[in-house]
Amino acid sequence: MRRRTRARELAVQFLYQLDLRGEESLDSLQDFLVFECKDNETRIFARQLIDGTRRELANIDALLATVARNWDLKRMAAIDRNVLRMAIHEMFSCHDIPPKVTINEAIEIGKKFSTINSGAFINGILDRVHLDHLDASGRVTPGLKAGAAALEPTAIVEQVVVEQVVVEQAAEADTQAEEGPALSS
Repeated sequence: MRRRTRARELAVQFLYQLDLRGEESLDSLQDFLVFECKDNETRIFARQLIDGTRRELANIDALLATVARNWDLKRMAAIDRNVLRMAIHEMFSCHDIPPKVTINEAIEIGKKFSTINSGAFINGILDRVHLDHLDASGRVTPGLKAGAAALEPTAIVEQVVVEQVVVEQAAEADTQAEEGPALSS
């Protein structure tokens, strides 16, 4: 599986957890990412998607409410809602990824984790966002406030690396505690 595909899946899984359990789930974010994925680049992109979606959630939900006519956000399947949120953040913030790629990835994630009808539903909503709010190059249409601002990649890398070191040190300490004190000869 490609790194960005795996990162998107991790992001949707954690956003779903946040949606259902609330902000207290944030305490487990780094542990979740380290446990689920050993690849640092994948964790960094997943973290970028999660943090960006959370930061711009109000803007994203407002945009979703206008695009998803006759659909109350609370009545959408929770997985679909979070796939849409993450994909909208990605479309507005990750300018190196063509919107069509984001849409196709979101459709596949919806089909994998939600219902058989999710792919068509997600495609319809994201296609409307793409047509109404992004220009041909994938940039936000002039006059529309961006739904999400790009994160500073350097800050993300530094934060993930520091958190990874802390988790690895804790795991090493646990292993040493289980093995007991070293015997001297």
